[in-house]
Amino acid sequence: MGLLTNRVERHEIKPGDHIYTYRAVFAYSHHGIFVGGSKVVHFTRVGSTSSSNSEVYDETEECPTFPDCGFRQPNSGVVLSCLDCFLRNGSLYCFEYGVSPSVFMAKVRGGTCTTAASDPTDTVIHRAMYLLQNGFGNYDVFQNNCEDFTLYCKTGLLTVDRLGVGRSGQASSIIGAPLAALLSSPLKLLLPSPVGMATVTAGMYCMSRYATDIGVRTDVIKVAVEDLAGSILWENTEEEVAAENAISER
Repeated sequence: MGLLTNRVERHEIKPGDHIYTYRAVFAYSHHGIFVGGSKVVHFTRVGSTSSSNSEVYDETEECPTFPDCGFRQPNSGVVLSCLDCFLRNGSLYCFEYGVSPSVFMAKVRGGTCTTAASDPTDTVIHRAMYLLQNGFGNYDVFQNNCEDFTLYCKTGLLTVDRLGVGRSGQASSIIGAPLAALLSSPLKLLLPSPVGMATVTAGMYCMSRYATDIGVRTDVIKVAVEDLAGSILWENTEEEVAAENAISER
């Protein structure tokens, strides 16, 4: 894999690999864990339609090749799919782990690599299969998306501050681009050259992405998958209770 693309062929991926493919003409990418046997465990928004650039699992779709393709627990967005259904005729890419800071910042697009190291293959697959049975909470584009799920399966890392940016490199890129433009705007008086301004903006964009990478963040902790499932269930219960209380007060 090079600096410009992480594209791979099917025979190159191994069980435990973090794979992804692009949707909507490279508008966003969808991520999952390859567990072998041409099967992928991934996290989706359950439903039949979508109003945003996020992956949606349509329960009406049927796979003609694998009978268990599309398996998931009730009310869970963690799905087991065959590789063909996961890719949807898109190209296959492999996410990189343990890259150097220079390589990370050289990647123009977020959601392709991290400086964090991957855990052993058996641990990665165990997390993915455990969450397939127990769920990964509610899908959220910025806080808990498919890339967040896959990063957790590979590293076991979660962010402590649930009000901040999640672990997703895609989400960091979306936030980092306008932030870089905003921070660099006062420098227009000092850097009248368009080339100089573009260079500064690009540098700030890369630094903002790097600062939110799970490999360098200080607000991440290692959480066992068995503890994660219980904490997610507890958080969802708290949210449901709060919603019910709000309705009753009204």
